[in-house]
Amino acid sequence: MPKANHYYLAIIGAGPAGLSAAGRAAWYAAQGNAPDSSYILVEGSAGLANTIFNYQKGKFVMAEPGYLMLRSDLSFQAGSREDILSSWESSAKSVEMNIRSDAKVSGIERDADKFTIQFTEAEDITADFVVLAIGSEGNPRPLGVPGQYLPLVQYTLVDAAEYSNETIVVVGAGDSAIENALALAKQNQVYILNRRSEFSRAKEGNLDAILKAANNKNVSLSCYYNTVVEKVEAIPASVDESEDPQYQIFLNTGEGQENFPVNRIVARLGSVPARKFLESIGIEFASENIRSNPVLDERYESSVPGLFVIGSLAGYPLIKQGMNQGHDVVSFIFGDLIEPVEYGLLEKQFQYLPFALTVDQTTRLFRQRIPMFNEMNLLQFRELIIESNLMVCYQEEEVYQRESQRARGMQSEADKSESKDTKIRRSGEYIFRQGSFGGSFFTIIKGEVALTLKQTGRQIAVLGRGQFFGESGLLSGQPRSCDAVAVGDCILVETPRRTMIKLMNSNDQIAEGIDLIFRLRALQTKIAPKIAIDELVEIGVKTEVRRIRAGETLYEPDDVGNSLFIVRSGSITLSHVNHEGKTVVVGQFQAGAVIGEMALMGDRQRHHLAVASVLTEIIEVEEEEFFQLVENDSSGIEKLQRDVSEKYVQQNTMDAQPDVGQAMQFFMDQGLGEATNTLVIDESLCVSCDFCEKACAETHGGVSRLDRKSGSSFAQLHVPVACRHCQQPHCMKDCPPDAIHRKGSGEVFIDSTCIGCGNCMNNCPYGVIRLAYDAPSKPSIWSWMLFGDGDGAGEVENYEPDSKALAKGKKAVKCDACMSLATGPACVSACPTGAAKRLSQNQYLSYLQEH
Repeated sequence: MPKANHYYLAIIGAGPAGLSAAGRAAWYAAQGNAPDSSYILVEGSAGLANTIFNYQKGKFVMAEPGYLMLRSDLSFQAGSREDILSSWESSAKSVEMNIRSDAKVSGIERDADKFTIQFTEAEDITADFVVLAIGSEGNPRPLGVPGQYLPLVQYTLVDAAEYSNETIVVVGAGDSAIENALALAKQNQVYILNRRSEFSRAKEGNLDAILKAANNKNVSLSCYYNTVVEKVEAIPASVDESEDPQYQIFLNTGEGQENFPVNRIVARLGSVPARKFLESIGIEFASENIRSNPVLDERYESSVPGLFVIGSLAGYPLIKQGMNQGHDVVSFIFGDLIEPVEYGLLEKQFQYLPFALTVDQTTRLFRQRIPMFNEMNLLQFRELIIESNLMVCYQEEEVYQRESQRARGMQSEADKSESKDTKIRRSGEYIFRQGSFGGSFFTIIKGEVALTLKQTGRQIAVLGRGQFFGESGLLSGQPRSCDAVAVGDCILVETPRRTMIKLMNSNDQIAEGIDLIFRLRALQTKIAPKIAIDELVEIGVKTEVRRIRAGETLYEPDDVGNSLFIVRSGSITLSHVNHEGKTVVVGQFQAGAVIGEMALMGDRQRHHLAVASVLTEIIEVEEEEFFQLVENDSSGIEKLQRDVSEKYVQQNTMDAQPDVGQAMQFFMDQGLGEATNTLVIDESLCVSCDFCEKACAETHGGVSRLDRKSGSSFAQLHVPVACRHCQQPHCMKDCPPDAIHRKGSGEVFIDSTCIGCGNCMNNCPYGVIRLAYDAPSKPSIWSWMLFGDGDGAGEVENYEPDSKALAKGKKAVKCDACMSLATGPACVSACPTGAAKRLSQNQYLSYLQEH
């Protein structure tokens, strides 16, 4: 082959990563220091950055992640699609970048000393090194439901201005779906469907924008969560011959089924990457999962020596990440082993660890010790560690004191806005306590963690290196089910819930691994406490997790049962028709409860109607698996039998008091099935003094978090508008500054970083959050009492905010259960008649029986 067709480096793909790589290669060529610095950039389309070129016109392209610096010979900053493309085209021309366009690669082969790159309609070329930066666009992922090929369904959107006065459904929760929905909503009625409970994959800017739009009454956009498309159908002409929508979309939502006419569906569900092509080259993947990423080392080299993979094809879809990798990979190929941009962030993470290893050595060690994360390549794992916190525990007091002092010294010197909160603790201290709330996820790098039951002190497990815990709070919103204590010297990684949810949404293998451990520990806790977790795997994999939407039936009276159910999240209400022909609620079971067990303990006939009160997940354990468990460990049978007896007593009691059952149904209808701390008022005792509201305002800067008069009533029971502190708080979904938190004691509160976007207010189904200005300060109570100065106690109606409050803007306010008051909620303490009570779920029955 002629020398003219041979290059030292061939870069395939002229997207952001490939262009950045070519820019660095052009820089090396200009230096003239290398014996051979020839390079070529190959692009299958006619222009540069084809994916960005296909963005909708005028799209604002963000420069995420914000914490990461740009390292590239090409410039890039947040801006319009057109400005970015123009900048890159100018840069390519200025360095006379060697580009071959309209060159579609058909194959890559490697022999002893070079690669041969084959094209569909051009002469082959050879190269010593190849960088693959072809992206992961592939073919658009279809809807996968009946009607997916009807003409109203499209998978791209170039110009949103082409469509107006239509009803449009955008399917997807990624950045493209959000951007399309926002652009279309300017002149159309738009609905965006998210099959999960939050936009966990979106960039922060897009996340903020979609939720602000959804909260803005002047924008014709609505968000559906926990929603999937069931089917799309054409409306028969005989039914509708007008110019109105000719199609109907059918949805399964978290609240049940819905359908409505629609003009257009824009499906932005990602794409199926060209894995077959990559495997034909010889590139290995981490697993058989279609979403799995190529196996790469820390220099982006694949399993094929000399062939490198960067950008979204390597699992990094963000533009800045790809450009940094393009710069760095060419530097590596030319012999400059520079440190990646992320090193500075990781060094801050690792500075408190008790061993001296490089960043690469430490991240590789961590990954080796956590088998669950083998699905991620080393580069992705670095990103996870950056977003997590480390916890280091020491057994020897002298070492603990020394390391604590060292950490304090480092923290005083560091920029705390960038440093992670590494926790230095004594061995034997609690990592968390049973009954506390928390959604963070813990992985053990070194040492052991003992899990024990608070009531009895019984040790239920000792977890070692590579194992994890905290999955119960992560998946179900339940309080921690045990105490966790570090044993000896220990190093843990604590990953925030939001990061883990994002990871699980993008990696089925990790999600399945966490889900399996949840099921195994549920089986161990509820049925077979003496069987070790590793011995439960064979049985656990046969169990099934089912999702039941609000109002959906789990089983009915007279059904023949062959399984029991463990409630993983949400709640199930049991009811039946009594001898008077009235439907009576006889039980309400939240996350962690076992129901339907009598079908496996002597009475196969179901006697109740079991219905999901809210969106609920249950673990189904069938007869065969149940008997395998009790054959190997019968110690849990006694507790199951005792629980059944208690349920029968409770059910008979409620059956004999149908008014109690009806009141319980009222509670469930108000959403109290997912509450952990609810304000209930006995109207037979209430004298309408509003001391509860006034006390709330006086303890919260003059702004009340309670609306006593609003809400719903049944008989003498009233549920006012006040926060219920849900098991899985709706308000915490998609908070851009992550300003909403849950204390270990369960109170959900909003901190001072709130930006007033209103996302939490929109996401709360119970209307307990509002946006408000800070209230002006009042004269002292003595001035008011003695001289009549100012207004009285409570929130001043229609108060005028001062200039400082106006400058600060409205912020979200909600009940925090007076978590800072030792005396408890002020609304309860201030009630002169005892009408106001705060109830947890396990207090509902006794309260209703008394009232």
